[in-house]
Order: sequence, then structure tokens, then C-alpha cells
Amino acid sequence: MITTAVNLQAPLYDALAAQDGLGVGATSVAFACYVLGIMPVLLTLNGLPERVGRRPLIVAALCLCLAATSLTLVSPGLVTLGIARFLMGLGTALTSAVAPAYMLELFQGRDKRVPANWVTASTSLGFGLGAAVTSLFVLNAPSLTPPSLWLYLGAASLALLLTIGLADETPRQGHATMLRLPAFPAGALPFGLAILLAWATVGLVIAILPSTLARHGLTAWSGFATFGICSCGVLFQPWARRLSPHTATQLGLVILPLAYAVIAWGALTGTLSAVLIGTVAASSACYGFVYLGGLSGVLAITSERQSSASAGFFLLAYVGFSLPVVTTGALIDSFGHTIALQLFGGALLAGAIFVSWLLKSASTQGAEAEC
Repeated sequence: MITTAVNLQAPLYDALAAQDGLGVGATSVAFACYVLGIMPVLLTLNGLPERVGRRPLIVAALCLCLAATSLTLVSPGLVTLGIARFLMGLGTALTSAVAPAYMLELFQGRDKRVPANWVTASTSLGFGLGAAVTSLFVLNAPSLTPPSLWLYLGAASLALLLTIGLADETPRQGHATMLRLPAFPAGALPFGLAILLAWATVGLVIAILPSTLARHGLTAWSGFATFGICSCGVLFQPWARRLSPHTATQLGLVILPLAYAVIAWGALTGTLSAVLIGTVAASSACYGFVYLGGLSGVLAITSERQSSASAGFFLLAYVGFSLPVVTTGALIDSFGHTIALQLFGGALLAGAIFVSWLLKSASTQGAEAEC
């Protein structure tokens, strides 16, 4: 329910901007406020679970998401959206800090892959589910406050009541260190750059694609594109687990520019089928091969401070999720959709080639070291 809240308003972005008389650049800034909420927790509050426990953080995250969704119901607009996304960023960051370990605790004594699979599947599904449900309602009756927002408030309130009843046996350490900065061990940077490129593509589809589709009267379908790029990647995660981290990540970097080309062509020409097919293909990289390959690659080369190394990986991921999107939004306002999407595609292709070369070099050096 926490990740479902994040993109619940995604199909409404273009309509909210039109209501406020603003452009794509302003929409992308409101979208990026989500990352402003994530960064403080990611950079400075990694030790919070050891002080207050895990359940209180999940409860706090759900309350933040409920408050954010209520704001967008009471006062729909881009400013409200920016505030709401900031609150949802805080909630998502609090959740990501504790969810894997908390789930492992709740499933204690069972196969460790079971809680990990629940976490990856539920988060991937959630990021796309809210947008898809909103699109269903908007297609039926366009509105800035569709019934999906009210449905979410009911479902999240139920989740809050159920979470309050969970056990939490986390040992409290009143003097635990709060500040644990992200780290980039030797060999980890290429994996971080790969997820930066992947999540930049995700951010573009969520924040900017609705305005491109609006030119063809297809903006209501943008929620399904968000669902495709966020949630369908879970289907490819079993394949990614069978490959080495370097191979999985390199495969994702091959798929990513090709899938983006299909998405951009479909959005610019109004070919909805191409957009939906392209988002599913891109998701195989963004939440499949690059995501799992990159994260497992970082953890494999880090014997100590794995939490800090993971934080470094996600730091670059969220930089990709925000800055390229804001830049592309500004380019659209200045030069139009076609040129801006072409420039993004060119940068994505160049970045994918460069990072693939870095990964190949690192893989070769690692093989030579083993010999």
C-alpha cells in the first residue's frame, strides 16, 4: 500500500498542469519532490530502526501516504502534488530502510528467499498498481479526484490497522549511530550508473509520457504505461537470478535503449500498442536485469558495510529518477517533445554503451584476478 500511493496520481499529471496553467517542466519538478523526501532518510537516518524499532516506521510511512493522498483529494494541483510526493518519498524511504529485515524477522525459520520475494514482488507491483487503477477510472470519467484515491484511503487504512497488530521484536539501541553515509566500494560504481540510467527511463515514463500522450488524446492510458514499466519487471526477476551480476546488468543495458526507442516512437506517433510493449520491455531491465543484477553485484563485492553500499546504489538510482527527468521536462518546454525525447534517447544510448564498457572491463579484471 505504501508503494501503491506513490504513482496513484500519475495519470493526472497533465490535467493538473493544465488546470494550473503550467508546463511539463513544472510537472517534472513536482514529480521530483519525491526524491527530496527520500534523500534525507537515505543519507542521515539509516540507524533509525535500531532506535525506535521497525513497526513504528512502517506505521509512520502508511500515515504519511494517507496524508499525502488526502491532500491531493482536498486541493488538487501541482503544488499540492509536490508536497504529497515529498511526503510519499519520506514514507517510501522509511519502508525501504526496514521492510526487508522486518519481513525476514516475521518469516523467521523459513527459507530466506520467501520474505525477499514478497518484498520485491509487492514493491514492484505497488509502484504500478495505483497508476493503473487510476487510469481505469479516468478512462470511464475524467476527473482530478477519481474514486481510486478514495479506494486507496480505505485500503491503506485497513493496512494500517493490520500493521499495528504485528509483532516487533527488534532490539532497541538508544545510542545507535544515525548517520551512515552511502559508500561506493571498488567495482560498485558501474552498477550504480546502470541503475541511474534505468530509473531515469522509469521517471520519464511516469512524469513526462502523460503530456506526450495527451497530444493524441491518450493521456488516460498513461497509468497502464506506468504499470508496465514498474510492475512487469517482476516477471523477469527469476531469469535475472540465473545470470551473473555483470551479465544480467549488461543484458539490461542492451534492452534499455531499444525499449526506450519503441516507447518514444509510440508516444510521438500516438501508437499506444508500441508504448505498452516498450514499457514492458524496459521494465525487464529497470526492475529485472539491471535492478537485481546491479544490487546483487554491489553486495557480492562488499564483504563489510553492505547497508552503506546498498545505500550508495540507491542514491545513484534516485539521482537518475529525478535530475534527468527535470532536465527533459525543461527541454520539452523550450524545444518541444520530439527534440527533448530524442536528446534523452541519445544520452541514454551513450550512457548504456559507456557503462557496458565499464562492466566488461571490471568483469575481465575480476577473471584475471581469480586466475
